[in-house]
Amino acid sequence: MTHAVTVSAHTTVATADDGAKVVNQTTVAPRTVDLSITSPALSGTETVRLLLPPDWSNQPASRWPVLYLLHGCCDDYRSWTRYTDVAELSAHTDVLIVMPEAGPAGYYSNWLNGPAWETFHLVEVRQLLERDYRAGQSRAIAGLSMGGFGAMSYAALNPGMFKAVASYSGLLDTAYNQVSIAQIQGILSGDGHANPDALWGDPVGNADVWAAHNPYEHAGNLRGAPLYISSGTGEPGPLDAPGAKVDPSEQLTDTESTVMVAKLRQLGASVTDDLTNPGTHSWRYWQRALHASFPTLMQAIGAPTD
Repeated sequence: MTHAVTVSAHTTVATADDGAKVVNQTTVAPRTVDLSITSPALSGTETVRLLLPPDWSNQPASRWPVLYLLHGCCDDYRSWTRYTDVAELSAHTDVLIVMPEAGPAGYYSNWLNGPAWETFHLVEVRQLLERDYRAGQSRAIAGLSMGGFGAMSYAALNPGMFKAVASYSGLLDTAYNQVSIAQIQGILSGDGHANPDALWGDPVGNADVWAAHNPYEHAGNLRGAPLYISSGTGEPGPLDAPGAKVDPSEQLTDTESTVMVAKLRQLGASVTDDLTNPGTHSWRYWQRALHASFPTLMQAIGAPTD
């Protein structure tokens, strides 16, 4: 049975350690709440969408396990609820799902010269949710494309913070070859950044900074948590429209995901992969991957599904 969920008006004054705070709360659907957060890390205000647990209202003293769902490039915090059935999928699972804004091409990083997205997500948002929205400390994280990179990067750079991690068509070896590097810098340039080196610096001169943010370089830190990595081969698959063409973006994420899985297995990590099936860089496949990985993610954080 699906329970009715009500959210009281936001009246508390909890702040993050650096002064970040919720300045507006909007209910946009029965379980869906958008939080506007003033962020010193971003020097502005950004939005985080929450999908509340179905028992939120009738268990007012409970703390909830958390799933962070990260969006991809050139999209925003609304994309998971806009393009997938994540609300229906989680309708009988007591988990707090957090979908934060990450900029159209923020790359889930504290930039060398620009916004501090990692601080926003893993310090400011996390602290606010734990202090004011009953978030527990049992967390999983998943994302698609740029968000798949973000999920693996955040987990690898913060060992122990997440109990399970999933990447769907993720950029998991950002310096794999010149095409990998050019893709990231091209997206940054296309997003209106005059200098794509503002993110991690020059790929040669600042190779150490690129390596510091590259999930592949920190794969050993992912041992101990169940991992799920998926990507299509880039060839049109069963969920594509007739006449669909080969997708170079998905071919690249498949290559990077494949080398990442190989390294993880070499290091003894527990990883489930889906890398051999046709499919393109598109939402139908990401929804399918979310469904496939959801039970594993939920089991790891103590939120069993019906």
